[in-house]
Amino acid sequence: MGMPILQVEIVGKPEGGAGNLARRIADAAAEVLKAPPGRVWVRLRVLPRRDYAECGGPLPAAVKPVFVNLLKAKAAPQKARLKESLALARAVGKACARPTENVHVFYDPPGEGRAAFGGELLEK
Repeated sequence: MGMPILQVEIVGKPEGGAGNLARRIADAAAEVLKAPPGRVWVRLRVLPRRDYAECGGPLPAAVKPVFVNLLKAKAAPQKARLKESLALARAVGKACARPTENVHVFYDPPGEGRAAFGGELLEK
């Protein structure tokens, strides 16, 4: 069964196009998460800049957000998430050619007992 799953949304055109960006993100995340081949899945979406806004006026050119939703089977302890989220933001930022401070990681509730792969519920 696959885990973890990253849903990545990058605002604006990726440097060099989207080409193999999903693969680069998956490989970078696998290294951070210490996952074997085939176990990290990435769904990538590119959001046009015109469809993203922040309050207070026009979006500065330096702001190039990347949003990462991470689904894992089990939740890691808070201390481990602190290290993991920074490492993941750095790795995804590098893969996307975006500054780390523009990468935002959101942890989804654990998938155990709520996610099914091929109809098989991920259980303890």
